[in-house]
Amino acid sequence: MSLVVQGRWIRPDMPGLLRRHWPLLPLAATVLFLLAPLPAGDATASGKVGPADAASLVLVLVCAVQALRGRVRALTPLGVLVLGAPAVGLAVATMTAGDPYAALPGFVRYLQVFVLVPAAVVLLVRDAGEFRLAAGCFVVLALVQGAVGVVQYATHTGASYQGEDVRAVGTFGPGDVMGMATVVAYGLIVATAAGLAPGLPRRLRRIGGGCALALVLPLVLSFSRGAWIATAGAAVLVMALAGIRRALKVGAALAAAAVVLVGGFGVGSEMVAERLTSITQVSSAPDQSVTDRYTMWAAAESMWRERPAVGVGLKGFPANRDGHASLGLSSGSDTAGAGQAYLRQPLLSPHNMYLLILSEQGLIGLIALAGGWAALLVAGLRRFAADADAGRGAGVRDCGLIAIGLFVWQLTDFLYADIGGPSTVLTGVIIGLAAWWALPSRGAATAGTRGGSPGVAARP
Repeated sequence: MSLVVQGRWIRPDMPGLLRRHWPLLPLAATVLFLLAPLPAGDATASGKVGPADAASLVLVLVCAVQALRGRVRALTPLGVLVLGAPAVGLAVATMTAGDPYAALPGFVRYLQVFVLVPAAVVLLVRDAGEFRLAAGCFVVLALVQGAVGVVQYATHTGASYQGEDVRAVGTFGPGDVMGMATVVAYGLIVATAAGLAPGLPRRLRRIGGGCALALVLPLVLSFSRGAWIATAGAAVLVMALAGIRRALKVGAALAAAAVVLVGGFGVGSEMVAERLTSITQVSSAPDQSVTDRYTMWAAAESMWRERPAVGVGLKGFPANRDGHASLGLSSGSDTAGAGQAYLRQPLLSPHNMYLLILSEQGLIGLIALAGGWAALLVAGLRRFAADADAGRGAGVRDCGLIAIGLFVWQLTDFLYADIGGPSTVLTGVIIGLAAWWALPSRGAATAGTRGGSPGVAARP
């Protein structure tokens, strides 16, 4: 392949590009391997180690090798504290659990998602260009999974919903109905931020806006109330940060797309209307899923009151659930469709990440994890505001919009969901991208003068 530059044919140095950016390959694989379908009829596969988890392990190993060679970012003490503090809380929760051996799998999973993967992303992503490559993988994943979901709705081959196999779940299957909604929402937020970013070329902004509009449909057809709420909140924040004028344009376009799809073409209009109405019916006439959710929330709070400092231990919620839940809790949720026979799945978590941490890890774990997330959010918003006030950083402001948008989406979704399923590994990637933006490195002062991203040291 050749390029024309100032009238001359230039052949890109592909081996040189690979040598320069090869540490990003496992990061891209961690995201894109979620395109691999789960075995049909195996609802329990969402709780097993998948290709994306294996890629994240390679990512951590690559980071370790690069760190030994001195080719990673130089973090400040604050960065080390924010990224490393969760490991302490996890160790305490594991050692104080009723059965520490049973808690070990939970320790490994939490360490992967909240410590190792975020740290690897922060240390390996060198500049704004590499950040954009990682963010672009989210859009590719969302577009493919969203397309599969739309086909499922159109052909009645999706997961069962209200007696019809129309719920868009992508390749995740009915055992993980939140999987497609999650990755599509990630892609929509990235595309929206790209469409609003002032520093990107107009062509890229148009592509971003078009992708965001295209992803509205599969998100609607996921019938996921939590994903809708989190996406709306994160999108509004991104639009507000980007500027009122751009926000009004993109907001009007997204609203028009939703109205045309649901109102004009009637795409799932009755089901969407019923789902939207159920959001407000949390006390007057809640459906069984809402009743189960609030019952498990109460059970999680009861567990925390029993052991407020350290909780009942990692993986302790299922074992202690029946002793703290009321009789209003059902035996499980019904799953079927998308190539799977009817199966009733047990309710093994409170579907609220903050309450799950509080019940299993107590105040120590909640402060270590949620406290670090709050610090990252505040630092990220302060950096974005400082750059905007000083009139600098226009070339990397899109990275700030993407990082803040994805992180706010995740923190909002944690109010209605917790970790679980193949897409869980992306939570670690998102925390890492948010930390990359929020945490300055020791080489920040010189990086900006070389055309790199402020806050990122150049790799030796």
